[in-house]
Amino acid sequence: MDTIFALSSGAPPAGIAVIRVTGPEAGKALEKLAGKMPLSRKATRAWLRDGKGNHLDDGLVLWFPGPNSVTGEDLCEFHLHGGRAVIEAVEAALAAIPGLRKAQAGEFTRRAFANGRIDLAEAEGLADLLSAETELQRQAAVANAGGLLSRKVEAWREELLRLSAEIEAVLDFDDEDDVGGLPETFFAGLSALTGDLQTTLALPSSEPLREGFRVVLAGPPNAGKSTLFNAILESEAAITAALAGTTRDVLIRPVAINGIPFSLIDMAGLRDQGSDEVESVGIDRARGEIARADLVLWLGEEGQGPEGSWEIEAQCDCADRVAKVSPDFRLSAVTGEGIANLKVALAQYAAGKMPKPGDLALNQRQSALVEFASSELVRAKDETDPLILAEQLRQARLAFDALVGRTSTEDVLDVLFGRFCIGK
Repeated sequence: MDTIFALSSGAPPAGIAVIRVTGPEAGKALEKLAGKMPLSRKATRAWLRDGKGNHLDDGLVLWFPGPNSVTGEDLCEFHLHGGRAVIEAVEAALAAIPGLRKAQAGEFTRRAFANGRIDLAEAEGLADLLSAETELQRQAAVANAGGLLSRKVEAWREELLRLSAEIEAVLDFDDEDDVGGLPETFFAGLSALTGDLQTTLALPSSEPLREGFRVVLAGPPNAGKSTLFNAILESEAAITAALAGTTRDVLIRPVAINGIPFSLIDMAGLRDQGSDEVESVGIDRARGEIARADLVLWLGEEGQGPEGSWEIEAQCDCADRVAKVSPDFRLSAVTGEGIANLKVALAQYAAGKMPKPGDLALNQRQSALVEFASSELVRAKDETDPLILAEQLRQARLAFDALVGRTSTEDVLDVLFGRFCIGK
């Protein structure tokens, strides 16, 4: 296996830069640059030199022999002054050592997974932690990266193995007098496990938390959508004009409101037919976004919005507006009237639809696997043939194994670890 290296700290220039090396030649690389092997897990000052003896930097080095390292392999770190030239010089010196190469995105974490240091659910939590931009996202990611889901799955799996053992006893000793079929406790355990899976599936998913709660601004042309969009974002992200049909495409911007992540979506005004082909395509895309939305702010004619949408009377500062009888909010993006109250309401509503800090939250991949396992166990409740029953429990166990990466396809791993930065 190759030995890989990469900058694992932030983009230069910075006060400190950390270059990490992992693989069978990590110790050799450390000794070549530092001139000696430091004590394990003890930061040691070293004058770093390249293969020609040129001085590179005065820094700290650390040595983590495998398998007790974050990757499960021999690993070392170089803590350097964070200038670009220093980093480039040390990376060039490492690249000149036979057997070393620069790492690909997520390759350090992928090796940690391959070497059993973390499982797939923990890796997904770590990926979410690296991309977290709000406190709520950070708290949820820390829980999963710390093994919250993994521990839950392991408990499910242990219970399933216990139930499977009872079936195997029936299959092996069915002709003996002391085994007269499955005990009542088997079906009680099966029911309890199924209930736990279904309770977990009913929890808020992690997608709105990771991608942002999707709020769509919808209504006819010139209803004030783009102006309201800019007011919520507090920036001129969308072009506004009196000309109908100014917005032609979908415009998505992330925004945090009171610590809650949102994806705010502006789009073409809805009408039966666009003025040209481009606007018609924009209208079709707008309808698609409404279907995907977690919440729609409806700026059109009262009562004509999608089910569950909030009625917004925009442009309440305009004397010639068509007033709504009972809107949820009366707003003026120009004067700011009602905007603060709308933001507070959005944050409160979205918070109620998202996982609470420390709660378990499944992503789409995980939900699909838990749903599959649950459906197999639901079918098993009414099964009388122990052979079929054993197979249904085996299928559920395979789903649990896939949740934590005991069985995973390369495509799943490629997508996941591709989300990581180069040095992680």
